[in-house]
This record gives sequence, C-alpha cells and structure tokens, in this order.
Amino acid sequence: MKIPKIPGFDQQAIEKYAKNTGWLMIARVGSLVIKVLIGFMVSNYLGATQNGIYNYPMTIATFFIAAAALGLDGFVTRELIRYPEKKKALLGTAFILKTIGGIAVLPMIYLFYGAVNDFKPAETPFSYVLIVSCSGIVQAFNIIDSYFQSKAQGKLIMIVQIAGNILSAFIKLALILSGLPIEWFIISLLFDTLLLSGGYIYVYTLKGSSIFNWKFDLQLAKYLLHNSWPLAFSAVLVSIYMRIDQLMIKNYLDIKSLGIYSTVVQLAESWYFIPVAIVTAVFPAIMNARRDDPIRYKRRMQNMYDLMVWISLSLAIFMTFAAPYIYKIFYKPEFHPGAHVLSVHIWAGIFAFLGTASGQFLIAEGYTKLALVRTAAGAIINILLNMIWIPQYGIMGAAIATLVAYFSSTFFILLFPKTREQGLMMFKSLLLFTVVQKLRSRR
Repeated sequence: MKIPKIPGFDQQAIEKYAKNTGWLMIARVGSLVIKVLIGFMVSNYLGATQNGIYNYPMTIATFFIAAAALGLDGFVTRELIRYPEKKKALLGTAFILKTIGGIAVLPMIYLFYGAVNDFKPAETPFSYVLIVSCSGIVQAFNIIDSYFQSKAQGKLIMIVQIAGNILSAFIKLALILSGLPIEWFIISLLFDTLLLSGGYIYVYTLKGSSIFNWKFDLQLAKYLLHNSWPLAFSAVLVSIYMRIDQLMIKNYLDIKSLGIYSTVVQLAESWYFIPVAIVTAVFPAIMNARRDDPIRYKRRMQNMYDLMVWISLSLAIFMTFAAPYIYKIFYKPEFHPGAHVLSVHIWAGIFAFLGTASGQFLIAEGYTKLALVRTAAGAIINILLNMIWIPQYGIMGAAIATLVAYFSSTFFILLFPKTREQGLMMFKSLLLFTVVQKLRSRR
C-alpha cells in the first residue's frame, strides 16, 4: 500500500511506521466500526433513560478501578526490561497487589455511591455498580500486557483487544436479539473484562509460560508500591479528568441526560486510540533522534504535532457536519439533542491528540511530575467549569467545559520555561503555521 506523500515529512519514515502498524490499525478501525454500530443498537434498544442507567455504574467505578491498578502496569514493564530474569516474581507480586487493590476499593465504591445517592437519589441500584466494579479485581490479569510490552510484542496484546471488542459486540447483539432486560447488559460489562483477561492468559500460555509459576515477594511488593504510587495517582486524575462530567450530569440534571451524553462521549472519544497508536509507532525513532541529532529530534517532534493536528482537525470538521445526520440516521429521536453537543465535544479531540504526543515528550525528558500537575490542572478546570455550565447550559455546558479543560491541560506546559518551546511548537501546528511553511517549501 502506497502512503500519500505529506509535504515536509520523511516519506521513508512514514512508510516504515505505516508498515509496522498498518494491518493492526486497519483491524482496530474495523473493530471500532463494529463496536460503534453495536453501540447505536444498544442505545436505541435501551432508550435514553436506561442507557443512562447502563452507563452510570462505569462512571462511578472508573475512578476506583484506576486506583485499584496501583499504577503498576507501566512501572512493571520498565522493571521487566531491566530485570527479565525476575519475570515470575514481578508478575506474581504485581498480580497479587492488583487483586488486593481491586477488592479494597469495593467498600470505597459503596461509600461513594451512598454519598452521591444522598446528594441526589440514583435510579441505578448499587447491585449494578457492584457488578461493574468487580472489573477492578479481574483487571489484575492485565499485568500480562506489561510482560508482552517489555518483550516488544505489543501486537499480540492488540490482537487480543481487537478480538475481545468484536466478540463483546456480538454478545451484546445477541442480548438485543433475545430481548433481554438491562441486567444482562450490566453483566456484559463485567464479562468484557473477563474476555480480555482470558485472552491475555491464553496468549501468555501459548508462548510457553504459565500464570501458576508466578511468585509473590513481599520486599518486591514494597518496592513496587513505593515507586508506582505517582503513576496510580496520575491514573486516577486522568479518569477524573475524562469522566467527571458524566457523573456531574447525572447529579445536576437527570439520568436521561446522562444517557444522551454517553452517546456523545462514545462517538467523540472512539478516535482516541489513533494518537496512542501513532505515538507508539514513531516515538522510538524520535528518541533515537534525541540521542543522535537534537535538530532532527526537534523537527520530528514538530512533524508529529503537525500530523496530530492534520488527523484530529480532519475528524473534527467531518464530525461537526456529520453529527446531525449520524443522530438522525442511527438514533431514536430522544437522542437527537446529542447531535449539536457532539459538534462541540469532537473539537476537544484536537487537544487530546496533541496532549498524547506532548505527554510522551514529558516522559522522555523525565518531566513526570509536570505531567502529573498538568493532568491535575485539567481535572480541576473540568470540575469547576462543569459546576458552573452544566446547571446553565445542560449537556452542552459539559461539552464546552471538556473542550476548555483539554485545551488548558495540553497547553499548560507553556507556563514552564523548560517546556515552553514544545508548547509553542504545538501552537504552530494548531494554527497551521508549519503546514503553510511546508506547502511553500514544495513550490
């Protein structure tokens, strides 16, 4: 497959990156299409109110499930690269810690649900929240992902995730065709996590390893917890940053509004895997340039920001005009108010794409604390703006708050001299200055 030439980009590098990720990207897009189509069907089958009830348990559980992971996945990956001979102890210890974390957050979720319910009674029973919250225990097996990442075999995990998405979609289709009540769809959310964990175990076993050989090491557990807590805190902040609007919509408005807004979030954020895939593919080359040639390093970072803007801006423009037709064709009339909200929310994707790219820069340069502060700033801004705008403007207020929060978080690095240059580079890409320069250089 011939990749179209992009002015100013290294065509050979683009071809190489596309070759590395091409088929998996196609498969992932295919699974996304299936997932979105099933999402349309589930929403229409349940209706706006029950769709809100269906999404509410994950809205509550997300914050605690992020905490239950203890930030171990990324840190264990680094430790496995450094000490591959400690595989059994690292995986076994991390698995036990994550399992304990998943169990420990259950009473916290109960207390939080009670506090939120006192503020405004919930239509969603706690049993639904509890079922979904058990995903925090099952996700302990996700530590297998860390092992394959350390072996540069992330493609195997991506294949498992794609297969899991497709199988999950067909299960929900079967539930719809069988005319089953909402309880079955709630259980399916937990079953999605079980499917993924089963896939991880299968691939791990297929490669000649066994989870029964894992070992727990108390001293190693203390070491892992001591070093991973900033990552755990960051994960919680990210979940607050990206999900707090849905919780606040339910509390300030009603469950039906949450059901409508959930369709907006699904359509707007379904594209967020793209920047992650691109960064994963190209960042090794960027890091090589950082080591060997600072000028090339800067140019490649600028090119990556440009690429992020090109893709996200194209998606934003397309979805802005397509949103009314998407809702008219695929959703029942009760969901149609989400169309104009999607036309606003989709623009936050530009800053999500740029934030993903600049986040890798912060990690590469060792500015992990700054990355944490940036996420915290985005979360605080999102909460404050939602408190003001949701009561005034409804779900549109939540979309605008998300847009402003994502922008503020992404360009937060402009406030610090050591990262200001990267912020200015993103601004150049955002304002299309570098695109114009590249086009002129072609003349």
